[in-house]
Amino acid sequence: MPFPAQDHGCPGWKGEMARRISEFDWAATDLGAIQNWPRSLTASVQMLLASPVPLVLLWGQSGYMIYNDAYAIFAGGRHPYLLGCQVEHGWPEVAEFNRHVMVTCLAGGTLSYRDKQLVLLREGKPEEVWMDLYYSPVADDTGAPAGVLAIVVETTARVLTERWRQRAEAELRETNERLQLALNTGAVLGTWVLDVRTGSVTGDERFARTFAFPLEEATKGVERNAATQVIHPDDQALNDRLTLEAMRTGQPFRAEYRIRRRDGDYMWVQANGQCEFNEQGEPTRFPGVLIDIHERKIAEQSLRQLTETLEQRVADAVAAQALAEEQLRQAQKMEAIGSLTGGVAHDFNNVLQVINGNLQMLAADAGDSPAMLRRLSAATDAVKRGAKLAAHLLAFARRQPLSPTVLNPRRLLAGMSEMLHRALGETVKIETVLSDDLWHVQADRNQLENALLNLAINARDAMQADGTLTVRAANRVLDAAFCHGKPELSPGEYVVFSVTDTGTGMKPEILERVFEPFFTTKPDGHGTGLGLSMVFGFVRQSGGHTVIDSEEGQGTTVSLFFPRCCEPETPEAVDQTAAPVGGGETILVVEDDADVRLTAVEMLAQLGYKVLTASSADAALEFVDSDVPIDLLFTDVVMPGKVKSVELAQRAAARSPAVPTLFTSGYTRDEIVHHGKLDAGITLLSKPYRRDDLARKVRSVLRAGVARVVGVGDGQIAPCVPRKAYDPASASEASGTSVSGRHESLHEPVPSLENSPENSVTNSLPGSMASPPVHQPGKPARVLLVEDDLDSREALSDLLGALGLDCTAVASAEDALPLVPAQRYDILFTDLTLPGMSGDNLARAVLRLQPDIRVLLVSGYGKSAQIGEAIPGARLLGKPLDISQLRRELAEWLDHTEAAS
Repeated sequence: MPFPAQDHGCPGWKGEMARRISEFDWAATDLGAIQNWPRSLTASVQMLLASPVPLVLLWGQSGYMIYNDAYAIFAGGRHPYLLGCQVEHGWPEVAEFNRHVMVTCLAGGTLSYRDKQLVLLREGKPEEVWMDLYYSPVADDTGAPAGVLAIVVETTARVLTERWRQRAEAELRETNERLQLALNTGAVLGTWVLDVRTGSVTGDERFARTFAFPLEEATKGVERNAATQVIHPDDQALNDRLTLEAMRTGQPFRAEYRIRRRDGDYMWVQANGQCEFNEQGEPTRFPGVLIDIHERKIAEQSLRQLTETLEQRVADAVAAQALAEEQLRQAQKMEAIGSLTGGVAHDFNNVLQVINGNLQMLAADAGDSPAMLRRLSAATDAVKRGAKLAAHLLAFARRQPLSPTVLNPRRLLAGMSEMLHRALGETVKIETVLSDDLWHVQADRNQLENALLNLAINARDAMQADGTLTVRAANRVLDAAFCHGKPELSPGEYVVFSVTDTGTGMKPEILERVFEPFFTTKPDGHGTGLGLSMVFGFVRQSGGHTVIDSEEGQGTTVSLFFPRCCEPETPEAVDQTAAPVGGGETILVVEDDADVRLTAVEMLAQLGYKVLTASSADAALEFVDSDVPIDLLFTDVVMPGKVKSVELAQRAAARSPAVPTLFTSGYTRDEIVHHGKLDAGITLLSKPYRRDDLARKVRSVLRAGVARVVGVGDGQIAPCVPRKAYDPASASEASGTSVSGRHESLHEPVPSLENSPENSVTNSLPGSMASPPVHQPGKPARVLLVEDDLDSREALSDLLGALGLDCTAVASAEDALPLVPAQRYDILFTDLTLPGMSGDNLARAVLRLQPDIRVLLVSGYGKSAQIGEAIPGARLLGKPLDISQLRRELAEWLDHTEAAS
């Protein structure tokens, strides 16, 4: 009979599982709503919930599971999933066993198991368990079996304990049997008799052999002192005391001590005996037997030592685990900081590149003004300091592009001698200790010199500019013991550079943090905290390891371990001093940062090159796959889009004639750097770079005659034929592209690029099939620019003016609308997000007044910007804009403007 609705089917039910059962949606199962359960089921559940023993009710043919709180604990991670679940689904690994249970008990039978062994999945892994299981049928209201009640008691711990006890008892029995066997088969080392009145000891043949006496002497008797001389000195006092006590009390004598064998080693023996007395109670005779107990004593000592050191060994194990966890946390922290600092350095280098490039171009235009040149020099010095800071960040993050060569340590340190003396001053004594026949190492010469110089300067500051600095270089073979706990090091041959000072040393808490970036003990303004972190990152990136040893008041030693290199030393290259200019070659500049891209374009233009630009490798691919003449690809390493810079370089090398590539980056990842080194055949110009550096690198690549492009992961170099320099006029005529000065227009090929999704931030808006208005030849196109941000408005206005357009710039739609009736405009260029009326509503209003105007909408959301109803003919562009994108959108007007000029 179902319970009344107000009872909710669970009168008197208490506990967590009672609540879960009451709230469960049983209507979704074959059991139906809880209010409609038969009385037999609710009674069984009530009994189950009241039991402290783990109980589970399997109801119905499918065995829907209902269980109590104790069973929920047993279920572990499967709870509460098991509630209301069919038993075969809840425990699939023992489905066959549970199927047998259901069939047997629903037929009226019972089952019981004692220490039943099963394999259950726990935490995703199979585990052997043992349980006591009792299954009984549960009748429904008609008396027929309708379910199964299971009592589940896990006995795994008891079973394993019992097995361990049985094994221990068996081992003990075996030990005792072996001991008894030893005693019965020759463990007796001899018998002896002490004559108390004379002090002589007689013994049998085995006694004589044990104490190394001739048998004849042992039989006649030897002095007791002669016999006791073979007893271990530490045990003689105990033996004498027990002997005297046995002669005084008459109690049995038993002593365990060590005796010296013929080979000089000691063995454990046990002496047993009892003193005999005369009628007057005086001791007269003391017979005894000697037994070999060496193995037992060694076992006992081992067990005692094990017991005594167990606590210490547990403490050591816990401490070792804590140390390993701390090392892991430290490594993870350093890796996280490295990723962060690498990203910061990337953006920082881009900013410095813009500043540096513009400073150099200003310097070229500054003339002979001393004040202007002084200010430019100060600003350039600040950029250099910023670049050094970024380089340190990249070194710590192990993201700096290294150019390793094979170095001779002796020659390297000899070349640094003057630099070290100049940097440290006359008050610091420098000692150089070099081993004979130093091995070669493979490392970036500049970075290694910087690292050693950095360590030397740190040492000078620690010694307060007065002390002895020792620079050492030595060959060293590391074994597994030394490399333990240093995952960066493998056993093998290394060259170790070490810098030792006689300074104040460091406290342990400071020593733990010395390699963290920005950590410094110097006063504010006297250190960036990047010196040691830079050294740490550079050495790790070079395949080595840094070890620092310091003790407060005892000085500090920093050691740099570099793997031995068996290749011959690399000859030093001589740098060019002159900055060569171009001969009219065309360079494709690929850079996603608009400011960096414009700076590079202007520097190349000053150097006499023609320039094509693209904001991504996807866009640049349009040029590479076209017939546009290109002499050099100058691309950033890390680029947005589907096409990677290395793939773009490969496509350029595949042209006929092939186009060489010069890479640039302020932060290298895995595209062209592997294992901390530039891939073979790669030429890289690191940001921020100077105009002279750019000039030399470009001429070097153009002159090389081969494009060294590395295939992704295969390391193959693609041969390339150098492109012949061509006449500026013919190049401009063929490509429609020219850059000869800072404010001249930048033209890109228009055919096939106008509607290219890769070369434009967005495609046309829905329904945009209208053609751009026809502009009257001889007059500049008029642009109505609407942008509320002052800096963006001025920059876009200048850029549109530089492209030869007549631009009227206002800050809002409300300022723009009054201008439209009085003046015809060719182009409306408006931001979508404006104060007051939005840019898309402004466009609709302007189109009603001038239906043939070209509409360009700009948004920081790019293609995802929402404008509601489509605007025919409008184009939606994403911020930030670049000049190549604008040129494509305004190509119709630029062509007429150029013709008119």
